[in-house]
Amino acid sequence: MRLRNRRNEDPEINLTPLIDVVFLLLIFFMVTTTFMRESSLEITLPQASPEAAEQQPEVLDLVVNADGEYAVDGRTLVNRQAGTLRRALEEAIAEGDRPLVIRADANAPHQAVVTALDVAGQMGIERVSIGTMREGD
Repeated sequence: MRLRNRRNEDPEINLTPLIDVVFLLLIFFMVTTTFMRESSLEITLPQASPEAAEQQPEVLDLVVNADGEYAVDGRTLVNRQAGTLRRALEEAIAEGDRPLVIRADANAPHQAVVTALDVAGQMGIERVSIGTMREGD
C-alpha cells in the first residue's frame, strides 16, 4: 500500500483575527478609561477674628404642641385657626423683623405644622426654619 507523499507546506498564520482582537481591546480600554477634567474654583475662605462673636439675632418662636395648639413668642393662641395665627404673627412681626422658627412637638398633628408654614408663606416671611432638639434633651 502506497501512501501519498504529503507536500510540505509552510503553515499560514492569519493575522486578521489577531488585529481584530487588538482593536477590540483598544476600544474597550478607551471606553472604560475615565478622563479627569480638573477645574478649579477660586474660593475666598473666611478669616477668624479674635473679637467676640456677634450675638445671635432674636427669633420669632412659633411653638406647635402635641394637641396642635399654637404659641407665638410664649403666648398661647385662643384657637387653632389660620386667621388667628396670621394675626398673631402680624403683631409679632410689627415689633421687628425677625426670622421665624417653628418648633413642633414630635406628636403634633402634621396639618398644624403645614398650616403654620402656609400662613408664613402667605405673609411673605422668607426666613423660616424648623427648630429641632437633640436626642435626650
